[in-house]
Amino acid sequence: MLDVLRNSWALLLGMLLLMVGNGLQGSLLGVRGAEAGFDSITMSVVMSGYFAGFLVASRMVPGMIRRVGHVRVFAALGSFISAALILFPAFKDPIAWTMGRVVLGFCFCGVYVTAESWLNNATTNETRGQTLSAYMIVQMVGIIASQALLVVPDVSGFLLFVIPSVLVSISFAPILLSISPTPAFDSTKPMTLRQLYDVSPLGMVGMFLMGGVFAAQFGMAAVFGTQAGLSLGQISIFVASFYVGAVILQYPLGWLSDRMDRRSLIMMVAATGAAAAVVAILTGGMFWALVGAAFVIGGCSNPLYSLLIAYTTDFLEPDDMASASAGLLFINGLGAIAGPLIIGYVMQVVGPSGFFMLIAALMSALALYALYRMTQRPSIPVEDTGSYAPINPGATPVAMEVAQEYAIEVAEGEEGSDSVH
Repeated sequence: MLDVLRNSWALLLGMLLLMVGNGLQGSLLGVRGAEAGFDSITMSVVMSGYFAGFLVASRMVPGMIRRVGHVRVFAALGSFISAALILFPAFKDPIAWTMGRVVLGFCFCGVYVTAESWLNNATTNETRGQTLSAYMIVQMVGIIASQALLVVPDVSGFLLFVIPSVLVSISFAPILLSISPTPAFDSTKPMTLRQLYDVSPLGMVGMFLMGGVFAAQFGMAAVFGTQAGLSLGQISIFVASFYVGAVILQYPLGWLSDRMDRRSLIMMVAATGAAAAVVAILTGGMFWALVGAAFVIGGCSNPLYSLLIAYTTDFLEPDDMASASAGLLFINGLGAIAGPLIIGYVMQVVGPSGFFMLIAALMSALALYALYRMTQRPSIPVEDTGSYAPINPGATPVAMEVAQEYAIEVAEGEEGSDSVH
């Protein structure tokens, strides 16, 4: 791990600052939207704009990088992020905010793709797994740290929009000043949705459902907190709890996934997340019950993302893993766009509890579908499954392919070890 930090500290520091800026703007808009009088449906449209921009960028940015290069794309998109963050408080209009979120989603995806390409280029076969883990931890720590900034005074002014803009601008310095020669960039054509469904119905359906759950966490948690009457300090703790749970439970669940039937684990984890959401509803909005529920839901939903990818790749040849991952990323993006829209409507109809009601419904649907799929196809022996690689929801195609390369290398290493013995 020390070698990873020594070789990639600038990239990891830059990504940390980027995630602080990105995490803060999502929560801040949820709070400021309530102050501006925007209802749940309006805020759901605003929040879904980020995921729409992210999905479009995942298809367009690779072509941009091939045409003009990593450095120009990185610098141009970073400039747009800083400008968009500053403009939010100047235009208290839902259409302007939605367009701004689309721009942010597009630009952040492009910046992540570029940075992850450099990060992948800096790794070796021996350090790829550690680098992937360090990258995931940095992302989560950045989002958690960003929530503490919500309690900075003058939440109704410009300051909290200036802070993420400055952090994003600063984040480019360590990356651009320390970058080695730019890597070659190849994009992978995804499988068709039909092909992907034939390979792994559970993987495809599960990724769509988890897209909705992740979008709820990242896009609507602060909106829920505002409508539930939480203070700014309580909202920051509540939102951060999702990501603290993700960091703490990612590796224990990953360890289990390499030692038991993954469909059973997916079913149990999804059912646990659904139960936590139900508890949050039944406790009537007690703050620490909400925090506990958020911790469990985040600790279940984020590992489920990696679990579903690992389960799907168990049925693939190594040459097909990258294209399947791109398809999974696309279907997850569709779920992420739909998630805030549905949650916003439900919250408008039944009140703030609709936030947890939809999370409970989505995770229950995944648990039940996993149980159904267990009756349709025999399980793969544990010794024949691939290795679990931690991936955060919202991963770009590059991060997905890095994870698949790591899984392939581990599998090949295990095969070589078995042949020696």
